[in-house]
Amino acid sequence: MLAENRARLGAMFPRFNPVTGEGAPLERVELRLPDHELPVQWIPRAMADTQLVRGLMEAGSLEGFVRGALDPGGPEEARALTAAVVDQLERLRLRHDFAYWAGAYAYIHNKDGGRDVTLRLNSPQRRLVAEFERQRLAGLPIRDIILKARQWGGSTCTQMYMAWLQLAVETGLNSLIVAQVSDIAAGIKDMFRRMLARYPVRLLHPMGGRHRPGEKTFETVQGTRTTHSVPQRGCKIKIASAERPDSCRGENYSLVHCSEVGVWKATDGRTPEEIVKAATSGVLLRPMTMIVYESTAKGVGNFFHDEWTDAKAGGSQFTPFFVAWHEIEQYRLPLGPSAASFAEGLYRNRLQEDAPSDREESGAYLWSLWRRGATLEGVNWYIGERRKYRDRAGMASEYPTDDDEAFTHSGRQVFSAAAVERLAPTCRPPREVGELYGRTRDGDGCLRAISFRKDATGRLLVWERPEPDEEGETVADRYLCVADVGRGLGDKADFSVVVVLDRMMMADGEGRPQVVAQWRGHIDMDLLAWKAAQLAAWYNNALLVIESNTLESAGGISPQIRDTTPFVLQMIGEAYPNLYMREQSAEDIRRNAPRKYGFHTNAKTKGEVVDFLIRAVREGMYIERDRRVLDELMAYETTPRGGYAAPPGKHDDMLMTRAIGLYVCFNHMDTPRAVSRADYARLVRRSVGEADI
Repeated sequence: MLAENRARLGAMFPRFNPVTGEGAPLERVELRLPDHELPVQWIPRAMADTQLVRGLMEAGSLEGFVRGALDPGGPEEARALTAAVVDQLERLRLRHDFAYWAGAYAYIHNKDGGRDVTLRLNSPQRRLVAEFERQRLAGLPIRDIILKARQWGGSTCTQMYMAWLQLAVETGLNSLIVAQVSDIAAGIKDMFRRMLARYPVRLLHPMGGRHRPGEKTFETVQGTRTTHSVPQRGCKIKIASAERPDSCRGENYSLVHCSEVGVWKATDGRTPEEIVKAATSGVLLRPMTMIVYESTAKGVGNFFHDEWTDAKAGGSQFTPFFVAWHEIEQYRLPLGPSAASFAEGLYRNRLQEDAPSDREESGAYLWSLWRRGATLEGVNWYIGERRKYRDRAGMASEYPTDDDEAFTHSGRQVFSAAAVERLAPTCRPPREVGELYGRTRDGDGCLRAISFRKDATGRLLVWERPEPDEEGETVADRYLCVADVGRGLGDKADFSVVVVLDRMMMADGEGRPQVVAQWRGHIDMDLLAWKAAQLAAWYNNALLVIESNTLESAGGISPQIRDTTPFVLQMIGEAYPNLYMREQSAEDIRRNAPRKYGFHTNAKTKGEVVDFLIRAVREGMYIERDRRVLDELMAYETTPRGGYAAPPGKHDDMLMTRAIGLYVCFNHMDTPRAVSRADYARLVRRSVGEADI
């Protein structure tokens, strides 16, 4: 652990010198010029590929380059040419190296008091700049959404990067910065004023261009209060607030930064979505344009959370960028000689689930911080900082360890973060993606001639295909298929999910079931039920458990489907031999009522299956494959009335298939065993029910 800790410290907080370029973002090339003010510089690769730098590298010195390439007539001309080469090299580096530009010329307010200081990028800021530059150098439009922890300067870095594009890279770029409130907007304006007041005027002009002493570099555009110009660069900087959404209109912008979007409120009948649309609608999707949404997390189900979720899933133009608290250099508390004993205590208490008090965390959670990349010094800081808060919710909102914790932590989490994290090592991409096809889409025909077709756009993920039976025999109670039926077909509707568990490793009484396949998507209820039967049939006639509430109520769907949906389970039961049937009540037996197919979820049964899932996750009773399930587990909450639910904007469809499936798997199925085909045919017609729930 001590060796790993040293490696983490070196990787997170490497040596950095913006002037020499050591440790700066981008791939770097060494430039040695013994007679330059900086004899050794580490410059970006793109700069090294320019004609001037290639010539300097070949010459090995300024003097050698001037004499060999420029052929000066005498010492005085040689000095003038050398000064011109130095100036050109400086401008070239300013154009290619943001870290150098910021460290040399971008003066900002000193938070520690005293005189203004240049922007020396910290570790998270260097990561952010690297992401901006990755997109810019690839010729892509820059589109990022930044989820922040406190006090690493994401807003300042974004605003200064936009200023760099305007002042050093290209002329004529207009920018818009939309802050939360007017006071913050005023502070941003002051930041630009301060920076430009100390920025060398000669660098705003082309090389050799004339400039006048005292000429203005930051002017208010006539007829406005919020738009300013840098006349030497032909660009404008507009600073607005979400309080006055109309101020976001009226210009063509190339660069837009929306700050603290997560806390924007609807104003004058306009939602945050409409304000963002007004700010960004004129930005074209082309190189040298930039849109950044940035905020701390303020709950789920809002505009910023929706945009983050879509970006994380790869469903938008934006790249998600998150900085955990332990990646911020100031959130460390040195350990000195006690590092070894601290690490030993962290390891020794790693299974302790109970927190000593409301202002402390359990040993298991502290161990999970280490497992998720925190340094020992970081965990030591976290322990002390945590005592300021009466619950983890307050701590997590200010200092999140990951994005899920940032958005969803409410203090009502159902599953232990440490226990959920222990499921992660077995999660992996599926071996195959595609769909199943039968002779028909539904009805008896969909269970005949079933074949799997690979399709990158398919919604069936397969980690392990069904193993074919031996000749004359099969394995009974091996596969279990569980379906959770979603309601509705829109983008915001619940997903329908079908999961398959393989119980083969339980045959010796010691192993665990594992997820081997999953279908997830939006589909009509009746078609989902038949798709579940088809998937169960493919997996050697697996026991099929269909959550029946939605099918039985069938509310909110078209009349044509609603008229037939209550009978779908009956039709599947007649066509498929191994469908789960719930036990009858004493009254149903007395009345000789027909048996009912499907798993019925109510307050009692849902509590039972979720409680069992809590135990299964805590004790590692099954093998998970889909990383998205871990996200649902981390977000799942207890409700004010003592029930369970996903928070607004989140889903629990995959979670519920595991809850129902694992309950049935461990409580209502026999140990997998080899049987003859004839015996298996009789076995699959038996009743498997929920009488014990």
